[in-house]
Amino acid sequence: MDDLKRLAAEAQDMAPALVAWRRDFHMHPELGFEEVRTAGVAADHLRSLGLEVSAGVGKTGVVAVVEGDDLPPDAPTVLLRFDMDALPIDEENDVPYRSQTPGVMHACGHDGHTAIGMGVAQMLVRHRHSLPGRVKLVFQPAEEGLGGALAMIEDGVLENPAPSASFGMHLWSRLPLNQVIVQPGPLWATAGSFRLAIRGRGGHGAAPHETVDATVVASHIVVAWQSVVARSVDPAQTAVISVGTLYSGDVNNVISGRAELTGTIRTFDPEVEALLKQRMAEIADGVCRAFGATYELTFPFTFPATINSEEGAQLMRRVAQQLVPAEQIAAITPMMVSEDMSEFLNRAPGCYILVGASDPQQGWHSPHHNPTFDFDERVLPTGVALMAGAAIAYLQQQAARSED
Repeated sequence: MDDLKRLAAEAQDMAPALVAWRRDFHMHPELGFEEVRTAGVAADHLRSLGLEVSAGVGKTGVVAVVEGDDLPPDAPTVLLRFDMDALPIDEENDVPYRSQTPGVMHACGHDGHTAIGMGVAQMLVRHRHSLPGRVKLVFQPAEEGLGGALAMIEDGVLENPAPSASFGMHLWSRLPLNQVIVQPGPLWATAGSFRLAIRGRGGHGAAPHETVDATVVASHIVVAWQSVVARSVDPAQTAVISVGTLYSGDVNNVISGRAELTGTIRTFDPEVEALLKQRMAEIADGVCRAFGATYELTFPFTFPATINSEEGAQLMRRVAQQLVPAEQIAAITPMMVSEDMSEFLNRAPGCYILVGASDPQQGWHSPHHNPTFDFDERVLPTGVALMAGAAIAYLQQQAARSED
């Protein structure tokens, strides 16, 4: 299947179905690890194509393998990943396909990703007899901070068959329609969460000398943590410490004996991540000792940085060059957002791309995770062609190497 432009034409023919699937998912959003209906629709579609489907992988994930007949056991396998979950946001868009679930919305494009995955499956099944290997289609739950990728990995998604490369994509509402961001190295950052619990000694607001004020202790720590990036991290590196919540006290005339902070840290370098955690702990310890408080600092989860391999990015760029005009292929300064596609890339190196889905003239330019988020659905066939094209190109490359 050398003619990727023919692939693009086939994807364009799917446009009505892709839009219908996407709008159906948008109307019925489901939060992470609750994607029962979404996963069911995807699984039913895969079965209708004659594929054997594994459901409930990583709780609500769906997996299927596309392959031709009589492939040898050692034929290469490539993984394509599509995330399915929505966000706890009330939609404000006045569109026919508006979310019908109060408080839940597809505000990040995962409805489009799932529809694209279904289109990719349909296309690859059509050409499966010419595939020189296997394509593992992974419909992933709980990308939005809940660790769905790792849950699927722990449930065996990278086994039987084991992929040697992985590819994924994200529709991006702040980039021009069909622009493709593809680059080697870091694209998105490590994301870690933290929780700091402070215990002081509460008391009457009129007698502060008899207390250890947890609110004051927490306030000093918040301010002191802001010096970590400015004074402990090499200025040539990039890092973020953001406190997102601070809870302390319940009554206006009572000094709180407990406080809790939560937030996130971001970087591209594991050594910088370790430094952030070390300095945060040292500062919390020093401030709490100074005030006579105690503390517990934990880092509940960390998603690795999203890093593309050199070879994966080169292959993805070659595919993109045959599907979109050259001026629409670009690179960006790595972003501090995160993505657990990194879990797959760390184990099966490949490439993760962004595909522009903005049309400001139509009003589709809101940022992700916003109640007015939407995207230009004309991007859907492009997504199908890029992902199917990446899988085919990778398998062809591996087959050529095995013949050398």
